[in-house]
Amino acid sequence: MIRSIYIRVVLTFLVSVIAGTIISFFASTWIFKDKLNENAQINLRNFGQDVVQIYKILPLREADLFVSGMKQLNSYHIRIYEPTGQFETYGNLNGHKSAPVTSEQLKKVLDGGVVQDTTNGIATVLLGLPLKTEMGTKAMFLETLSPPSATFVVKWGVIFATCSLIAGSLIILVASVYLVRPIKKLTKATKRIAAGDFNVKLNIKQTTEIGTLARSFEEMMHDLQQLEQMRREFVTNVSHEVQSPLTSISGYASALKQVNLTDDERSRYLDIIIAEARRMSKMSDSLLKLSLLESQSQQLRLTTLRLDEQIRRVIVALQPQWSARNIHFELDLDNVKIMADHDQLNQVWTNILGNSIKFSKDGDIITVSMEQDIRSVIVRISDTGIGIALEDQKRIFERFFKADRSHSRKYDGSGMGLAIVKQIVSLHQGDIRVESEPGQGTTFIITLPIHPPMDS
Repeated sequence: MIRSIYIRVVLTFLVSVIAGTIISFFASTWIFKDKLNENAQINLRNFGQDVVQIYKILPLREADLFVSGMKQLNSYHIRIYEPTGQFETYGNLNGHKSAPVTSEQLKKVLDGGVVQDTTNGIATVLLGLPLKTEMGTKAMFLETLSPPSATFVVKWGVIFATCSLIAGSLIILVASVYLVRPIKKLTKATKRIAAGDFNVKLNIKQTTEIGTLARSFEEMMHDLQQLEQMRREFVTNVSHEVQSPLTSISGYASALKQVNLTDDERSRYLDIIIAEARRMSKMSDSLLKLSLLESQSQQLRLTTLRLDEQIRRVIVALQPQWSARNIHFELDLDNVKIMADHDQLNQVWTNILGNSIKFSKDGDIITVSMEQDIRSVIVRISDTGIGIALEDQKRIFERFFKADRSHSRKYDGSGMGLAIVKQIVSLHQGDIRVESEPGQGTTFIITLPIHPPMDS
């Protein structure tokens, strides 16, 4: 089995050229066969009539001498039959087999008729004409030998096939080098990527299918590089997020071994251990949920729900967080029904409203409004809190990303809430974006289709 594409291309071309040339030659010969035979018949008839005129004008002996010296006998063969069946030949057959003359054909010509027969082959014609001499009527049969036209066609076909095969072979040998070269580059690049090296430059600028493949390969390589970078950042973030509570748990657990601790200190240490363990459990649950959402193994259970009522219920459920800080809500919610996964969408409003409450100042106002058109509904959740820097707004939906690290202790969280929100909204075929200025507050704009596709 041939595995080299280079050899396959060359062999395919050679087979195509040889087969195409042979087929073309036989096809052209078959198409022009009748034309060549017709031309041969005309030439042979003209030559035969000239011979007949010679025997009419000249005496028999002089006519025989004249005809035997004609140069046309290189292409034609003449047989002159007596009524007894004996005949004289003029011209050399040159290895060609003479066409047979039947008794019926001989009798017909001797009676003054004309015989014309096309034997097998190209431009091979037998012509019988009556020949009147002073010795009486004789039968003259003329036939073509290897006509120059047929010989030329055969030679030309052979030369054409040979030249086309040689020239085509040389061209395909050169062209296949340029064809296979980018494929070899792609093969080497694949091996380097498999080894973990993503700094590969192909420099393939072709506009053919190979060029398209190379550009797709470069895009894939760029995506793999980003995925590898995200994987490394994920491992780093998980290690950091897990290490912090583990350090606290380990430290306070060791402190509990001291025998001179008071009951208040022991209780405080235990509360810290429980809180850190609860934080680790929450982070683990968020990681699992996000993993399920990203793999889409968790299918949406679509039901018809009142979106305005759902948001109001989430606000009521979060009342212990905002009422203690004297934060107020201003609602502008229309009566809107959509098809969505109730539990998943409930998580969206819980995470976004929870963030708005967390990053608002005491006594602030959070505004929730809603707009609806024929196909979708737009929900805006605005606060007047600390805001988000412009360079951080593009990354707030990444896992473990926290917009302001200086507030990481003050504002507790794992940095995965908005990543979960983004994934849930995407599964609903919706969109989420953020508008914010540091110190001025933040607005989340969520667009959801009223009837998402059922295959989501």
